[in-house]
Amino acid sequence: MLTRKQHELLIFIDRHLKTSGYSPSFDEMKEALNLRSKSGIHRLISALEERGFLSRRHHQARALEVLRMPGDPPPVMAPAQAAGDAQRRPETGPGFAPTVIQGDFSPRLKGVRAPPEAGAVQLPLYGRIAAGLPIEAMRDTSSHIEVPVALLGAGEHYALEVAGDSMVDAGIQDGDTVIIRRVEAAENGQIVVALVDEEEVTLKRLRRRGNSIALEPANPRHESRIFPAERVRIQGRLVALMRRY
Repeated sequence: MLTRKQHELLIFIDRHLKTSGYSPSFDEMKEALNLRSKSGIHRLISALEERGFLSRRHHQARALEVLRMPGDPPPVMAPAQAAGDAQRRPETGPGFAPTVIQGDFSPRLKGVRAPPEAGAVQLPLYGRIAAGLPIEAMRDTSSHIEVPVALLGAGEHYALEVAGDSMVDAGIQDGDTVIIRRVEAAENGQIVVALVDEEEVTLKRLRRRGNSIALEPANPRHESRIFPAERVRIQGRLVALMRRY
């Protein structure tokens, strides 16, 4: 599942290629999607390229190629390539939206599926989230992680794998798994999953400054980013962290 903007851009590029024979310019894509800057187009194209929907020849103008459309099966990898990818990263799905999966949910904790052992539950694992420059996190409703009940409270929860080093001073390292409680509001200083411009998802510390929201890293090598409040939507709050050695 792609985000709405990713889907709109892919459809626009595909139609432009079929009618004109060449890919649209960044200005045309920006205008078609009603975005404020070309940087948003760059991020959407990169996300579509990573998910195997687009291919581009770098350093060439208008060199986009649609590899597949939503609903088409992903390209089949050679066994050696598939094995290498499996070692490098966990399996992830092609889109992100932090909502709980459907299934046999525990009546005591919303959004979890209870295994036979009463001391742990299974949470949906929604892939990787940036703890550096924001990237689009991905959802995979087939992957789960077993989490001790003691780490959870009331409400819906999900898990994300961290990518990046911008939260290391808060004890969050690249490759860690964070447990997120689904909420739509948070207090100053809490670490949250923030959705920016309905396109990028990032894990940062929240600071409200008047009508603006600052997303602060916990690493002096990274800078805080400040947005108008209407551009940021809180999609969860950090409640626990799990790490494998």
